[in-house]
Amino acid sequence: MEVLSTPDLSLGPKLSEFEEKFTRYIGSRHAIAVNSGTSALHLVVRALGLKKGDAVITTPFSFIASANCLLFEEVLPVFVDIDQKTYNIDAQAIIQCLEHRPDVKGILPVHVFGEPCNMQAIMEIAWQHNLSVIEDACEALGAAVPMADNHNKGKAVMRKAGSIGVAGTFAFYPNKQITTGEGGMIVTDSQEVAKLCRSMKNQGRGTSGAWLAHERLGYNYRISDINCALGIAQISRIVEILSKRKKVAHMYTEALSGIDGLHLPYTDSAVERSWFVYVVRLADKFSQKDRDAVLEGLREKDIGCSNYFTPIHLQPFYVKKFGYKSGDFPITEHVAKRSIALPFYNNLTDDGISYIAETLQGLVQ
Repeated sequence: MEVLSTPDLSLGPKLSEFEEKFTRYIGSRHAIAVNSGTSALHLVVRALGLKKGDAVITTPFSFIASANCLLFEEVLPVFVDIDQKTYNIDAQAIIQCLEHRPDVKGILPVHVFGEPCNMQAIMEIAWQHNLSVIEDACEALGAAVPMADNHNKGKAVMRKAGSIGVAGTFAFYPNKQITTGEGGMIVTDSQEVAKLCRSMKNQGRGTSGAWLAHERLGYNYRISDINCALGIAQISRIVEILSKRKKVAHMYTEALSGIDGLHLPYTDSAVERSWFVYVVRLADKFSQKDRDAVLEGLREKDIGCSNYFTPIHLQPFYVKKFGYKSGDFPITEHVAKRSIALPFYNNLTDDGISYIAETLQGLVQ
């Protein structure tokens, strides 16, 4: 109501307040709020000067925006396969790819489903090959991973996902850990990246503040103060929200652990996962047709569910543009054919989970 009672519906005081609170939570020097996670990724790609002829290694097991943001700048997404347990990009596959890809200028890891990637290994690869790392942490607000600290004799310290690469991005779509309705955030320790992203999100305007002075090509990627007011309220509750989601995930794991034919979400004991969704995988003996039948059976019982994800390289646009085919990334395809995202939200009840588990068991066994 405070925002609606003032003329500052855009670029107002709630924007800077939201950004400041976000930097304190993530531990980065700069935060730039934008209108979506996709916009955040696009701006980082531009700010790093990636261009036609460059390539960036990323994962085919993600929401399509993580690869599309590269194509916006005619940068080539180079896919490598995933780890079958975590569903995250495989660091060893990155090393193998680099042996024959001199055009690679960066790595774009995605912290899939809130399980953080092996950032220690990825950063070591990046340092060795002088590559930029853009973290897609849109599904992983609050996740953390151990990183060697050179200022502490190499001892590992926990770092928030998104704060490790040259820049990280977050999204606040309604299904994320916190929401602004629509919105996103860039975090970075680089003053230059922050300066460029702030300018480009606001039609290329510079630091002078002149409304009709445009220093570079820019976009209308601004987020309103109305959205930022929502974000401020949400980020103030982030500990409570993440705790509730963790509790729901543990309730699911307890209810589903006795069902044969299901692989439950894996979490590395060394990391701190931020629960975004709860995705189970059918055992290898089941086919994609079997999985689809399970989805249909759940929906018939009024249980919302979905496959999650369809591999990016098998999306029609990517098949047509690049000629990808089934079998190119076998682990990604194997997981995707058998994955089921179950209902997941902060206040899901024990009774609701019991109903889902009983229904799922009847369909699988």
